[in-house]
Amino acid sequence: MTADLSQLVKAYDVRGVVPDQWDEPLAELFGAAFVQVTGADAIVIGHDMRPSSPGLSRAFARGAAARGVDVTEIGLCSTDQLYYASGAFGLPGAMFTASHNPAQYNGIKMCRAGAAPVGQDTGLSEIRRLAETWLDSGAPTSDATPGAITSRDTLEDYAAYLRSLVDLTSVRPLKVVVDAGNGMGGHTVPTVFSGLPLELVPMYFELDGTFPNHEANPLDPANLVDLQKRVREEGADLGIAFDGDADRCFVIDERGEPVSPSAITALVAARELAKHGGGTVIHNLITSWSVPEVVREHGGTPVRTRVGHSFIKAEMATSGAIFGGEHSAHYYFRDFWNADTGMLAALHVLAALGGQDGPLSGLVAEYDRYTGSGEINSTVDDQAARLAAVRAAYEGREGVTIDELDGLTVTTEDAWFNVRPSNTEPLLRLNAEARDEATMTKLRDAVLEIIRA
Repeated sequence: MTADLSQLVKAYDVRGVVPDQWDEPLAELFGAAFVQVTGADAIVIGHDMRPSSPGLSRAFARGAAARGVDVTEIGLCSTDQLYYASGAFGLPGAMFTASHNPAQYNGIKMCRAGAAPVGQDTGLSEIRRLAETWLDSGAPTSDATPGAITSRDTLEDYAAYLRSLVDLTSVRPLKVVVDAGNGMGGHTVPTVFSGLPLELVPMYFELDGTFPNHEANPLDPANLVDLQKRVREEGADLGIAFDGDADRCFVIDERGEPVSPSAITALVAARELAKHGGGTVIHNLITSWSVPEVVREHGGTPVRTRVGHSFIKAEMATSGAIFGGEHSAHYYFRDFWNADTGMLAALHVLAALGGQDGPLSGLVAEYDRYTGSGEINSTVDDQAARLAAVRAAYEGREGVTIDELDGLTVTTEDAWFNVRPSNTEPLLRLNAEARDEATMTKLRDAVLEIIRA
């Protein structure tokens, strides 16, 4: 096995094809490098349901324990369950998952104690450097007494903690269809929902890392079709879809229509602001205009950031924000160590819906005020040249503002769009929004014409 760590290690985690790009010996090196960089004397590890996850997780544990570090293995878990353990135990953590990626992939999401992120500038580049150094010779021998590797079940504690943050005891009974996509939602949902006034209709709860029904990636509309159909057939109040490691949730209303993650961000923000009596709410620059509007209307302060969990978490820590949301359905909570948890967001939606008599479509209409394009990817030969062409087309126009916080954002009185280059593929990603569909469609098509010229 020859590892190309420049491709394997991204800005936020380790992710690649197993065993072509990485395997258990390399995972063992990552375990040793992780404890050296974090300086930990104990860590916590979890893994998802992919066939390669238990072996990679145990190899990482061996690499860490060999350097004198005690390892707590929590076994099968969602990524936010691993974050819970890191926060509750005060330990650095490692989660073995490739999230929504196809079955042949696996990866590691790493955090410091208290679920603080390990990103490119906060330890990941150093972990990569050490692993590269040790690829041929192996990790240096440690004089430390090997640490102990023990097991601990945290599912009940994780569920109880989440339920302590959102009161669902007095909501009206709800019928909810949940599509776990054969991912870790099938492990966590039954325990988290236990005892709540919910009639649960499970879909694809069997843990199967080969994903026999559909990819565990609800961001792709094709993977929501089964859930939409089932919600309508069941006459359910709503549907919820989780991705493979169950740290993101997507919501379907009673009509079988997807609810924008921006609308969910605004809804949860309003609830968190009411709970905390105000505060700062983080949103990335391609969430809807609705989000900062709702935050201000509910006495909060919106803060706009670049796309990506490392930027959201860093800004949350700096500003003391109570909540943050992204267009990709990642939701971050100060009450959850600033980490992202789709399950907590789902509980907020259930509490909001169950606390009133109307349907979900009516409830979220207050938070879904504009028309968006969704994210549209275009393959290009020269990202910089196409971005420059887009900028040239709009620069200097009356009533137009341009900023480059993340890619290129162009704003007019009635609309905005953002074009961002992918860091890993020859793509430009377009998001556009306007006050009405005709304006959005015209803007979207005009920008795509420039990008794809």
